[in-house]
Amino acid sequence: MNDIYGDSAQSLLAPASGAYTVVPSDTVSLPQVSRAIYVGAAGNVTLEMLWGPTVTFSNVAAGSILPVRARKVLTSSTASFMVGLY
Repeated sequence: MNDIYGDSAQSLLAPASGAYTVVPSDTVSLPQVSRAIYVGAAGNVTLEMLWGPTVTFSNVAAGSILPVRARKVLTSSTASFMVGLY
């Protein structure tokens, strides 16, 4: 497949180029640090930020995209059908 942008540096402002299913875990890191987390079903999202503390985003609506660089999504999250974007 041809990608006319393939030789360009990818900015954090550019759209995501990859994705993975988020499997919440308190011990296992995400396969790739996220650029954003898509939330498919509403709930709370508790995650460990790349350079910071553990935070909880409360009452995240279904279909939301959280623009966060996270290394873990924790099992205390109640949201589901999450997708990590990178």
